[in-house]
Amino acid sequence: MASGTQVIANTGHDDMIHDAVLDYYGRRLATCSSDRTIKIFEIEGESQRLIETLKGHDGAVWCVSWAHPKYGNILASAGYDGKVLIWREQSGTWQRIFDFALHKASVNIVSWSPHEAGCLLACASSDGNVSVLEFRDNSWEHSIFHAHGLGVNSVSWAPATTPGSIVSSNPGPGSTGNRRFVTGGSDNTLKIWVYDAATNGYKQEREPLTGHTDWVRDVAWSPTVLQKSYIASASQDRTVRIWTSDSASPGQWAVKVLHFDAAVWRVSWSLSGNVLAASSGDNKVTLWKENLRGEWENVKTIEE
Repeated sequence: MASGTQVIANTGHDDMIHDAVLDYYGRRLATCSSDRTIKIFEIEGESQRLIETLKGHDGAVWCVSWAHPKYGNILASAGYDGKVLIWREQSGTWQRIFDFALHKASVNIVSWSPHEAGCLLACASSDGNVSVLEFRDNSWEHSIFHAHGLGVNSVSWAPATTPGSIVSSNPGPGSTGNRRFVTGGSDNTLKIWVYDAATNGYKQEREPLTGHTDWVRDVAWSPTVLQKSYIASASQDRTVRIWTSDSASPGQWAVKVLHFDAAVWRVSWSLSGNVLAASSGDNKVTLWKENLRGEWENVKTIEE
């Protein structure tokens, strides 16, 4: 949750803006639009100036995402054209350094892994596939696999350490952190995927998490390493489901259901991981917190 708000009135985009994301330090803002462009602004105090317009997509650009700065100034974008483009800034100039065009339909969201797990980008597409791009030894490798029958709407990485494993003495192969993520699909399910070193690909960790009765629009894995893992899912069925798994029985997920008056489009966790924000189709953002009895309470409602 940002404490200060900044309104950029004149973005220079000629059409609807779909995403606006600050970099790790809050110094750069990337926006993307139906006008097929990405714009990068430099933020200084209350002012901002446009420093670059990136062109390369052949349709609306749905999302942009910054990699962790330890990998450089790298931005990923994805759109209706089914392409994922990777951009990099070096000495003040932006260049497109990788095009990924194997998806056969819109790429709806891209998400960078926790930096401890490597420089990995998961991409969710309406063609039902998920791809994972990895930047390693100065080149990009990829794996792509079928995830959800009617299309993948969202993807979210697990924290790089598993709950309760901070003291674990066995960090695993290559100790590249915990490579797991969750996807949400138009088949109304969530699926958890885990990296399999033997095949250098991803396999489904367990049976799908079921219960939603309409499209899962968004999933969010809580970033904190507590005693439990938390995943939130938002659906057109007017519910948010909060799935929890504790370190004692990692494959088992208990669920709590929160009810809304409209379809729920997005869910996101606070950085401390214990406050959940949900935005719904009635232009409300609600904040939820777990009480000591394990119930989720609405602690605030913001009418937009």
